[in-house]
Amino acid sequence: MKKTISLAVLLCAAVLSSCGSEGVQSIAGPVQGARVKFFNFGVGAPGVYFYANETKMAAIAPAGATTDANGISTGGTESVTGTIYGGVSSGGFYATIVPGAYTLKAKIAATVDKDLVVSSLATTIADGKFYSFYMSGIYDGTAKTVESFILEDAYPATVDWTQAYVRFVNAVSNSSPMTLYAKNTTTLAEVPVGAIVAYKAGGAFTAIPNGVYDLGTRVSGATTNTMSRTAVSFSAGRVYTITARGNILTTTTQLLDNTVNR
Repeated sequence: MKKTISLAVLLCAAVLSSCGSEGVQSIAGPVQGARVKFFNFGVGAPGVYFYANETKMAAIAPAGATTDANGISTGGTESVTGTIYGGVSSGGFYATIVPGAYTLKAKIAATVDKDLVVSSLATTIADGKFYSFYMSGIYDGTAKTVESFILEDAYPATVDWTQAYVRFVNAVSNSSPMTLYAKNTTTLAEVPVGAIVAYKAGGAFTAIPNGVYDLGTRVSGATTNTMSRTAVSFSAGRVYTITARGNILTTTTQLLDNTVNR
């Protein structure tokens, strides 16, 4: 059975929970505002805090802090860890933001070079939309910079509750464009998840049957996987993003990250 539902209903639980143990946001938008999720997927990048202009959007609650009924922390000593490589801020939840033009920034959380901006991106946030901001590629330890990009999380307006919805994002700067394939571990049926995706891009959310899958990415014309991950569960009625991160030349840095969007 298919139903048409609003994005606000689909994601209200995640939005209301955006001030978790790692969610300290200062830009409070109205219910009809926008939402942003922040990823540190820059290989070798330091732990960071994320900002919109000069307002902190996501941080680890300071040690010894007190938290009010709205989840806002005061006092204490700020953590010097931040969101480390491979991490998603705010426990994976979206942060609320008033629509408008911003420069989104990642600032070093550690004592050394504290608050140094290692990545920044000017963008416009539209009302009622959801976004994912990615630090990506490979950290330049000399320049102390890393690339970044932002994508709209364009969820399907019509949901088939018997299906899971999956999209593929490519955050590997030295990769060729890749297609994500999902192989059902029970039926052994394999399907592409959307079309081929270049660096700093993402495919559309694609419906696939509920089940456990082995995942692999392939460049155009290839029959072997460039990156792979086994036994990933996709549940009906849920929405997922699989993001390729790492250095394509260094296997130990590579991962197909599985983030539950809803």
